[in-house]
Amino acid sequence: MGRRWWRRRALVAACLGAALLLLGAAPRALRPAFENRAMGSSWPGGKRRSPLQMLYDLDQGPRSALAEVHRQRRDLLRRACSRLTRRQRLLRPEDLRHVLVDDAHGLLYCYVPKVACTNWKRVLLALSGRGPGDPRAIPAHEAHAPGRLPSLADFSPAEVNRRLRAYLAFLFVREPFERLASAYRNKLQRPWGATFQRRFGTGIVRRLRPRPGPDALVRGHDVRFAEFLAYLLDPRTRRDGPFNEHWERAHALCHPCRLRYDVVGKFETLAEDAAFVLSLVGAPGLRFPEPPSRDRAAARDRAARLFRDISPFYQQRLYGLYRMDFLLFNYSAPSYLRLR
Repeated sequence: MGRRWWRRRALVAACLGAALLLLGAAPRALRPAFENRAMGSSWPGGKRRSPLQMLYDLDQGPRSALAEVHRQRRDLLRRACSRLTRRQRLLRPEDLRHVLVDDAHGLLYCYVPKVACTNWKRVLLALSGRGPGDPRAIPAHEAHAPGRLPSLADFSPAEVNRRLRAYLAFLFVREPFERLASAYRNKLQRPWGATFQRRFGTGIVRRLRPRPGPDALVRGHDVRFAEFLAYLLDPRTRRDGPFNEHWERAHALCHPCRLRYDVVGKFETLAEDAAFVLSLVGAPGLRFPEPPSRDRAAARDRAARLFRDISPFYQQRLYGLYRMDFLLFNYSAPSYLRLR
């Protein structure tokens, strides 16, 4: 079991290393970060066990119920990738932009906006000593400030390969349509989304509204949900460039079929999954600033109300657009959709 576990992980790192040859420097082959449960010099933490070794040890012994859930999620993701993906393009450095690095604790975190990523950035800043010990004391704008947390894209191919071999990689995902509804409300509907409204809302109104008023053309403040979805489905939108990260598909941000993730957390079980990751880090006392469960329930209800007003034709097309996220992360189509 142990040799197979590390062989699979080494293969992923080697494949990424081959892809990154396009950068001009071939990464050297690396041994596993530990053998016989003894940490090697490649782990910056020295004598203590890394999060990846902690997970490995859990996999070898009697598993807790939560550890078994995460093993099943890893297996489901791997099988879905094998079933659904064929030939894929090589990874480029910009594909690693969303993977944040904590060298002090041996962590790789791929952030997906609208899936508690602000709070995870706060936690990583607190862990690394770049912010107060209480993550809740770190303002959101500081958590998102460029350069506060290094990205895997900042490193050479050899350094990328080393971290992929030795560090625990995790991401958090969310039911795709609930995440999409949250992005619309936060960025295009709420008053504090004025920057996004001017940047995206004005273009949506100009392109899709037959007779837009002058105020909407200047402010983009009144984009309807149906207009937002039509914008996402418009082929011109993808020709203009990638989706904004707040509504880009999670698999397109984190590439889970090319990067091996050890923990797949879910927004729906945020408290338990965050505590699991922090226990692997050795920081179980660190409090993850999760939203109240009633807020998550309200978000589900709001998403259902928004999508019920969308025609079955557009529901079907939109499901097709986000289909890979549903399948890779084992989400069922929401019951309020009329897909048949």
